[in-house]
Amino acid sequence: MFSLELGLVVQLVRIHACHAWGRGFESRPDRNHFEIYNSLIFIGLFYKSLIKIMKNSILQLFLITFCFSLINCQSENEINQKPNIILILADDIGAEGLSINGSTSYKTPVLDSLALNGINFTNALSQPLCTPSRVKIMTGKFNYRNYEHFTYLNSNQKTFGNLFKENGYKTAIVGKWQLNGLKQNFIEREIANDNKRPYEFGFDEYSLWQLTKTKDLGERFANPLIEQNGEFLPRDKDAYGPDVVSDYAVDFIRRNKDQPFFIYYPMLLVHDPFVPTPDSPEWNSLETRSEKNNRFFVDMVAYMDKIIGKIVNELKAQGIAENTLVMFVGDNGTHPSLVTETNNGPVRGAKGNTITHGVHVPMVANWPSQIKNPGSYSGLIDLSDFYATFSDILGVVDDSDGTSMMNIFSGKEIVKRETATIYYDPMWGQNVSQYRNLFSQDSRYKLYQDGSFFDMENDILEKEPLENDNLTEDQKAIKEILARELNKFPKLPEKSFVR
Repeated sequence: MFSLELGLVVQLVRIHACHAWGRGFESRPDRNHFEIYNSLIFIGLFYKSLIKIMKNSILQLFLITFCFSLINCQSENEINQKPNIILILADDIGAEGLSINGSTSYKTPVLDSLALNGINFTNALSQPLCTPSRVKIMTGKFNYRNYEHFTYLNSNQKTFGNLFKENGYKTAIVGKWQLNGLKQNFIEREIANDNKRPYEFGFDEYSLWQLTKTKDLGERFANPLIEQNGEFLPRDKDAYGPDVVSDYAVDFIRRNKDQPFFIYYPMLLVHDPFVPTPDSPEWNSLETRSEKNNRFFVDMVAYMDKIIGKIVNELKAQGIAENTLVMFVGDNGTHPSLVTETNNGPVRGAKGNTITHGVHVPMVANWPSQIKNPGSYSGLIDLSDFYATFSDILGVVDDSDGTSMMNIFSGKEIVKRETATIYYDPMWGQNVSQYRNLFSQDSRYKLYQDGSFFDMENDILEKEPLENDNLTEDQKAIKEILARELNKFPKLPEKSFVR
């Protein structure tokens, strides 16, 4: 009889403790375990009472069993409550490309819904070009610290893949790699041909285009050349690259739904060539399937949105959407050959350029269990902020150059970033290297390294720099603030590599 009663008591105490551990983490990601402390007090009183009642081997066995069960339930709850993270980096789409941001040329219902039920960031800034942005977002570092060359990330860098993996997450990267320096003569061929580099950067699995083979050997869309976990997939004229890699992401979710995971998805869409998607009528014929025309960009944006919907639907089907943070952001502005119609007039893309349309990108965050007050956020966001945010979520020391967005997600009192500084030296072709520059900006004004000062609200294309003699007192004060921010960065070298 005593054994039965003791067993019931053990279970009651264990349930009380496990409940406290679980609620402590779920309600407060910053690990303020007030309820856990209450539980420990309860356990202490319980222990003291039992000591008075009996001192024998049964009690000792009970205490040992209970302590192990408490440790076990703590571990289980912390594992189960860690959020899943999916970061989607779209290729070549400016902020004007989403209908929630005023586009009338394209429809993005899935992203619009994620934004309306999460946070739509209206002042997110990227680097003007893809590799500078990818190195920055993956490592959380300003480009002057670790950007060495276009299409290359040095193996000595720590990425957010490493960050999540060392903190117990299953990790995967799907989409576009382009970080082995395939066309750079100074890169050793052993590095360029190394298909294990994604593993070195912290990813357990991968399904990637342009890992060890250049695009002239196989494009990313129809009949794609995809490397998956060390092997090339068979070429298939009816396969569509964005479907192949996103299907892998969906399968990864299914296989890892019971443990915390991180997926980094640098998309293949919506980069040129602008060609038909499987939803385009032209896809049905091999003769027109790879036809290049700017008019297909509309279809490509729609397909990008559709793929994101496929991933979100899988999260819901697996019952893990509530505790999954989905983040979407562009890597740079839209291609300059494209003009998007918006509610505020036409916007020509400016990929590669430092003007607003080259660095102002769409950004959305959706996290049902944490974002309780959906809306838009107008503060400046820098790509280095993603690494800082992930460090905050994991509860580890942040060694990035960014600022965590957790307070924005939780709706706590927010001190918005007033300025952002971008160091840009792409070290690529003259078409983009001509724009290499260093600038600091707030939400309205921009100051370049050479002293050029622009009012972006009234001069979005930066055609007429403001003259010092004509500045108002407020403008002088703002220019001074931006100058101080610029002084925190090294100046660009006078000359740089140009292919």
